[in-house]
Amino acid sequence: MSKTISIAYSTCPNDTFIFYALAHKKIVTDILFEIQLEDVESLNQSAKSKKFDVSKLSFAAIGHLLETYGLLHCGAALGRGCGPMVVARPGFDLSRLKSIAVPGLWTTANMLLNLYLSEQPAGESSWRYDIASVPFDRIMPLVKNGRFDFGVIIHEGRFTYREYGLVSLLDLGAWWEKTSLAPIPLGGIAIRRDLPEETVKAVEKAIYDSILYALANRDETYDYIKKYSQEMSLSVIRQHIDLYVNDFTVNTGDEGKRAIHRLFNMARKYNMLPETDLSVFAS
Repeated sequence: MSKTISIAYSTCPNDTFIFYALAHKKIVTDILFEIQLEDVESLNQSAKSKKFDVSKLSFAAIGHLLETYGLLHCGAALGRGCGPMVVARPGFDLSRLKSIAVPGLWTTANMLLNLYLSEQPAGESSWRYDIASVPFDRIMPLVKNGRFDFGVIIHEGRFTYREYGLVSLLDLGAWWEKTSLAPIPLGGIAIRRDLPEETVKAVEKAIYDSILYALANRDETYDYIKKYSQEMSLSVIRQHIDLYVNDFTVNTGDEGKRAIHRLFNMARKYNMLPETDLSVFAS
């Protein structure tokens, strides 16, 4: 008898790409997946109440939820040259930071912004500024029209911010890579710790197989991806997938694990995450 598992992931091209085969029953598995797609910050907040058995989560959220969720070894958005960026209208600089839109308070983007500011000299790190949580696809339009002076952009925003007349003031991913000498962990697939070990392994195998199928059949995935990214050109979709789906997605590996631990250790240094002895991973 098949076991039913609820699984949620974002509408971003890297997620719809790697889950295409799972969603379209292209892989062999005994798991019956009930699928939900939501904005990543909605998923972060839903995980507080253990809404889904398996969920895409920001690493910042995972760091808060290790009592209830553990990370799988595949499916992560983790790499180089793919971090969040701080953008503004021309003429602004970070010394004038007053109001900034972020794509969610539990996103890794917001954590990286606060880590960057915490690492600055004392006079600068004590800046007073207002942070507002805004859906990631609304940040650039709201900065453009003056609702916010600055915005932290993620996903395809790094390819399209110039179309909004904005300029990049800070690449938080590049700062992280220079500071930590590690790739940047953005998000991963987490599973509830109260599920049986055999279920965890079966889910992980299904996601792993789904990733491999997508990599071997890229063109087949595009209609599904476009369904949730209608305003995005195929060129931007391809750039997005090329950047966010990589070897770390197939297997986090030792280098990826070290990067996650460095992020969590720095966040705990500034009391942004709770201390815990639990492993980041579910198995």
